[in-house]
Amino acid sequence: MSFSECVAALSRDEFVPEKTWRLLLSSLDGEQRRELMSMARAVAMENFGDGVYVRALIEISSYCRNGCYYCGLRSPNKEARRYRLTKEQVMDCCDRGAALGFNTFVLQGGEDVVQSDEWLADVVRCIKGKYPEKAVTLSVGERSRRGYEMLRDAGADRYLLRHESACESLYSRLHPDGMSLDNRMECLRLLKELGYQTGSGMMIGAPGQGIDELVADLLYLDRLKPAMIGIGPFIPAAGTPFENEAPGTADMALLVISLLRMRFPGALIPSTTALATLCENGTELGILAGANVVMPNLTPAGYAEKYTIYNNKKIHDSESAGQLELLERKLNRIGYRIDFGRGDYKEM
Repeated sequence: MSFSECVAALSRDEFVPEKTWRLLLSSLDGEQRRELMSMARAVAMENFGDGVYVRALIEISSYCRNGCYYCGLRSPNKEARRYRLTKEQVMDCCDRGAALGFNTFVLQGGEDVVQSDEWLADVVRCIKGKYPEKAVTLSVGERSRRGYEMLRDAGADRYLLRHESACESLYSRLHPDGMSLDNRMECLRLLKELGYQTGSGMMIGAPGQGIDELVADLLYLDRLKPAMIGIGPFIPAAGTPFENEAPGTADMALLVISLLRMRFPGALIPSTTALATLCENGTELGILAGANVVMPNLTPAGYAEKYTIYNNKKIHDSESAGQLELLERKLNRIGYRIDFGRGDYKEM
């Protein structure tokens, strides 16, 4: 298949064949990658205009019951600094975010057993009671059907749960016994069934990941049809089994963003903090590859520094309007602007 035939396959209704994904991941030269990025950027512009949605990211807890081998928050990590926000602190973050103009709050955290389904549902109800028109996105891991139902009934709109790897052998390499790919996929199925705008995604360049594993990821996402897709390079974290592994590359992360934008024109795809951490201009590169969301960090000072899921995590101190002005200038330089709208998923 030629380059143009492969790219054309991404816009068709039928399932994209494995060989097409493989060719696009492994056979493009520099000029073709640049052309693909330009096409992805045009698709994003056609569907969302020149606005980049901003979400207020609130990291609610650095405690986690799990021991995922890549994550700095893993429960066995003695180097991790732990905290959990109170409901009052979360609401204070939302108040500051609302004053700055944000219309989506993203509550992200480890699977903290103290922050139970009941606690989270109470927080979501408080947010929606005070700000009914604003969207609430949760990224708090694997939960039971009852838990997801409770959070949805409380008013949660979106849920991000990255599948991390659709390849069983790699998933097992990244996670300890007791965690399974089947359960992760069942959680994602439940989230869609319950009516969440559901997001998934994976790290790029995780230890043991090659083209075969990335192809499996893309085939899975093609079946899942997510509303949101989180793609970022793997970055090692101190105190984990992978702390001495090499990070993923920005080039491959940007290629995958462009491919997914072509395949899912209406999806919400962030230019991730991991990409901004790996590259000085990573935020802008992600947008130019087809991403359309940025998530400035509104976690309170003194806490954000402790949410060390990987080394040297870049913290966008957006509690001040001045930092949003800096983001606006960065986006303006590449032909974009901040969009404070809810920015719901556009079903094609």
